[in-house]
Amino acid sequence: MAASARAAAGERLPSKASGLLYGIGFGGFVDGIVLHQILQWHHMISSVDGRDPGTLAGLEANTVADGFFHLGTWAAAVAGMVTALIAWRQGRIAPSWSFHLGLVVAGWGLFNLVEGLVDHQILGVHHVRDDLGAPLSWDIGFLVSGVVLIAAGWLLHRRGVRVLERRAARRTPNPVDGPPGP
Repeated sequence: MAASARAAAGERLPSKASGLLYGIGFGGFVDGIVLHQILQWHHMISSVDGRDPGTLAGLEANTVADGFFHLGTWAAAVAGMVTALIAWRQGRIAPSWSFHLGLVVAGWGLFNLVEGLVDHQILGVHHVRDDLGAPLSWDIGFLVSGVVLIAAGWLLHRRGVRVLERRAARRTPNPVDGPPGP
């Protein structure tokens, strides 16, 4: 259904921002919790000179940096919640599962892509596996995972858009026949 038909029906699609922000935040949580804390493959600044997490001073510096990283991912998740509430107050329809989950998955992929390019490649503050002699293959795998998550999430999201449009089309009165029946 075209946007004009949705507007005529008094409906606006849900916000894309909330799903993307949730995905960015949750993707950061997965990275920080799994790669930084559980597997301990790297920390936020583990490749910076003098910040070797194998020393007490380096571990302390990396723990603080990881804390700020987690604060940023938490802020992204909160921003997702706020944008969802704003969208609902604007009268937007609730997202279908595939609309929202697709954006969350795409947001996670966006996190991986941006974090992988900026922190791993441009700034070089850490790599996916800092404990290996050749971490580039792990970094490339992380970037590829971002692209795959974005593509899969976008396809799922588009499916959700079609579901919402079909649902709205069933509720839109036909101007020739009058309002829909029961």
